[in-house]
Formats: sequence, structure tokens, C-alpha cells
Amino acid sequence: MWFEELQEVAEVFKGNFPLTCLMLIPILIFIAPSQAAHEFEAYRMQHFDLNGRQYGSRSSLINMEARPLSASKVPRRCLIAKLSELSAERYQELVSESAGALVVLIPQNFSAMPQEGLKQWLKVEPQMLELETNMAVYFVREDETLLQIHNDIQQAATGDQAIQRRTLLSAVYANGFQMVATGPQSKQVKDAQIISMEGKLTGKGIEDQLPTIAIVTHYDSFGIAPYLSYGVDSNGSGVAAFMELVRLFSRLYTNSRTHAKYNLLFFLSGGGKFNYQGTKRWIEDNLEVHDMSLLADAEYVICLDSVGGSDSLHLHLSKPPKEGTLPYEILQNFKSAARDLYPSFNFSMVHKKINLADEMLAWEHERFSIRRLPAGTISHLPSHRNIYRTSVADERWRVESSSLTRNVRIMAEGLARQIYSLQNNGVNGAPEIFDNEFGVSEENLEAWVEYLSSNPRPAQLMAKDHPVVVTLEQGLSKYLKDVKRHSFKADKREPEFVFFDGLKSTMHAYNVKPAVFDLFLAGAIASYVGIVYLFLQNFHHVENLIRGLTLKPKGKVH
Repeated sequence: MWFEELQEVAEVFKGNFPLTCLMLIPILIFIAPSQAAHEFEAYRMQHFDLNGRQYGSRSSLINMEARPLSASKVPRRCLIAKLSELSAERYQELVSESAGALVVLIPQNFSAMPQEGLKQWLKVEPQMLELETNMAVYFVREDETLLQIHNDIQQAATGDQAIQRRTLLSAVYANGFQMVATGPQSKQVKDAQIISMEGKLTGKGIEDQLPTIAIVTHYDSFGIAPYLSYGVDSNGSGVAAFMELVRLFSRLYTNSRTHAKYNLLFFLSGGGKFNYQGTKRWIEDNLEVHDMSLLADAEYVICLDSVGGSDSLHLHLSKPPKEGTLPYEILQNFKSAARDLYPSFNFSMVHKKINLADEMLAWEHERFSIRRLPAGTISHLPSHRNIYRTSVADERWRVESSSLTRNVRIMAEGLARQIYSLQNNGVNGAPEIFDNEFGVSEENLEAWVEYLSSNPRPAQLMAKDHPVVVTLEQGLSKYLKDVKRHSFKADKREPEFVFFDGLKSTMHAYNVKPAVFDLFLAGAIASYVGIVYLFLQNFHHVENLIRGLTLKPKGKVH
């Protein structure tokens, strides 16, 4: 009978408490909630040294409990925040209070952010970069799961705070998360290089006896997180304009009828966002070999930076040109080209003296001006302090193809008027060079912008075999002669720059229960095991009760 069999099983367990635990506890563990994890790419904050000063986050490891940004206890905690929640004041508090880590959720597209939120972030971003911190700081793109995790953390009742604010039952059922970013601690990149590229179009005549104009732009980008730095306007638009000018003038120089008596020197510099390190080294190398350098005898250097928008262009200068000089003539040619092609368009000069006390130069042309080479920077930005120049918010939406095409057309015509000595006669204007088959190609410009906007280009990643570097070199080689690379490393004794690795990580968010739940579960297990043990010890009473309920009394026989 099954009562006898069940009694035999009970007899085995009731005299052996450890055996009872071994049988029951695995069952409880099996039915307990399991850990769930969400895996996602996380991009670490900038981490570099420049001219002996340290910038950004110095740590890359995270294995901490997640808390909302408003948490009062932040040491050894990972704070999770939306971009719109973060303020410069709160970030400074986290740094001063030695918070463990910070993970910031950023939108998939900055153009979709409300204007007020975007303006706030553009103020916060540079202030974050100014503070060196040992706190690990990561940025991740929002998705539904991460937003839900952020919401759960906001609502979770964990620790003492949770018990004070909510009921014990709510604390037990709340979801907690453990944020984990593992791997080796970030370390210095040894022998980091900055790569630049140079090519030229030789004028008609004896090269060494012809005047030279240099066109310069930098191709790297910058923002709070290197892997999120696309720099579409600064300086993707400058690179796109540069490549189109290369194409346009190469076509003119291959035709004997339009081959100008000017050398055009093209330089695509690396490390532009690190105080124009590539340009600095190129200038030094060229001035040391004066007899063999076109740059040393250049009449003018035109730098391009952020030319993809606005209804105006500015020529930024360190010194106002005097009337009758070549710099003044070049400025007038650009002004007249803009006026003739687009009467309502404004091309103006902006003068700013070089402040050698500043750690960072304002514009690339200042590198040349310091060495007494006449130079200026063309940009649609009226000031070097525009915060988009070093922001991760500088994405594809910042550049309009039609505006970029118009600006390149003005620059090309202005340069052509200089090298072909085309003067505005005041009636019909100067003849237009770039029209019909020689016209500026909006399609080419858009293709370059699309390519650059899909590839982050921080200087830390621009190795010699990087696809962007290879593509740019191939683009120059298609149209220019004597294209060559210039690469250099920082001085080992007093390095101008130091880069660090570990800028991207695979992060996991593990779903865990709070400490209150552990206490609750431990009590439940102890209670359950005790009840089962008592049940087994007193099974004969249970058996008698069951027998009494299931066996019916026999009726009387008549």
C-alpha cells in the first residue's frame, strides 16, 4: 500500500537532517530566479595626455551594482544616467565623491534630441573633458532594453534607502543590476603614430621658380568618446571640400590650355584635434630642408575647417592683411567670387590674434602664422569656440550637401581667380571657371560626407592600415603627383601626446536581486526546510490523520 511506501521514505529522511538539506536545497536553487544579462557595446570616455597634462577617465574596469544618478551613496557604485539627466555640477560631485563608474545613455541620433537637452549637453561635454578622474566613464547608445534597465533602476528599492522609501515587499520584488565591463586595465599605446599625407600639382614652368599656394585640412575627429566621434562638419566637411578641390584643379592642370603657373600643394594632416600635431611636425620638417621644400616658399596657406553649412564663410586670420599685399588680394578674390556667384552670400574676414599662453591653438592656420608663413582658415563658423567642433553631437545632420556644394564652389572660384589672375571688371564679373563639365560635383561631395560620417576618426585609431587612412591616400593618388605619407611618433623623453587603449568594451548588465531579497530568500529556505523536517519527524501523526479521513467505518449487518 502506498502509505507503507511513503512511510519508508520518511523514515530514511527523518533521522538524517543533512540528507534532507541535500535533497531540498538544490530544488529551491533550481526554482529560484536566474540571472539574466544584456550585452551591449560601450564606448569609454577620452583618455589621453597632451603636452604633459592628463585628460579624461583613467579607468576602464567596471564590476559594480547599478544605481540611479540621484543616488546618495556613490563609492563603488555604477551610476546609470540618460544624457538629458546629466549636468556639469552633478558630474563634478561624482568625481569629488569618488564614484565607482558612470554609464551614460545617449540617443541613437542627436538630431532627435529636444533643443534644450542638446544645448545642455553641449555645455556639459567640454566641462567633463576638463576634469581628470579615476572613475570609469562609458557612453552607450540607447535601446529598449537599456531604457528599461534605466527605468528599473530608477524604481528599484535597494538597500537602506529603498526600505525607507518603500515597503519591504516592494524591495523584495525590485530588480537590481550588476554592471560589468571586464578585460585588462587600459594601458599606454606604445609607439603611437600620427599619419599625414601630402601631394602636389606642379604648375606650368620650372617648379622651383613658380609661386606656391598650399591647401591644408585635418581629417581626424574629436568628442567625449573616441568611438562616437564622427566630426561630420569638423572636419569631415573640410576633408570632402579638400578632396573636391583636388579633383577640380587636377582636371585643369592636366589640360595644357588651363595649366596654371602656380604650384598647388595639398596636405591632409593627422592629429588636428590634438593641437595640430601633424601640421606642426610637417612645418618643422619642411623648414629644415628649405632648399627642397615648396612649403617654405609658399605665398599663402589656405586651411579648411567646418565648411558644411551656414549662409556665410569667414577667412580667419591672425593678422589683418594690408592693402596691396598678396593676402589682401586673396581675400578680395574670395569675396568677389562669393558676391558674383551668390549676391546675398557673405564672405568676411575675422581677425584673432594668436594667444601663445593658451594650451590649444584656435585654428590650424596659426601653426603656419607662428612660423611667419602667411595663412588663413576658411570656415562657416564665426568663432573657434563653437562647441560642435569637439562634440559627439557633430553627426550627419550637421552638414547639408547643397550648402557644402555652394561653399566649395565659392572657394574653388576664389582660388582660381588668384592663380589665373582673373579680375572682376565690375560689369559682368570675372569669368566663371567651374561650370558645365568642370563644375563642382554635389554627388562626389555627398559620397565623401557619407563615408566620413560612417567612420569615427579619432587620432588614436588612425593607424597606418586604417580603412579611412588608406581610402584618403588612394583618393589623393588618383589625382595628385608624388603622394606620400608623413608619420611620426611622440618624443619618448617629453612626449607631446600619449594615447591609451581600451576605448571600446563589451559590457553586461546582469539582472540581480537586491540584498533584501537575499535575506528574504534565506529566511524562506530555512522556514521551508524546518517545516519539511518537522513533517518527516511527525509523519506517523500525519499518517493516522490521513487514514482517519480516507477509511470509512463498516456498516452493521442485519
